[in-house]
Amino acid sequence: MATKKITVTLDETQLARIRSLIESGKAASVSGFVQHAVGVSLDDVAGWGAMLAEALAQSGGELSADERAWADRILGTAKRRKHSAA
Repeated sequence: MATKKITVTLDETQLARIRSLIESGKAASVSGFVQHAVGVSLDDVAGWGAMLAEALAQSGGELSADERAWADRILGTAKRRKHSAA
């Protein structure tokens, strides 16, 4: 597997916790920890995507435009029109 070196910014507290895990032998390195965390996160996203696709298939597919508009109104997320001050 090819790798590429990048720069990642972490909260100081998070970095201290990662370093503590390294010191206790629970993680090999900061890079290793971050690689593992990214892998877990990508797997999680893929899993949720698969669950959503299955749920949509079982419930009749994606929302229609009318269903989406209804949901937006009920949830209060419908885009509001700008009224002119004139």
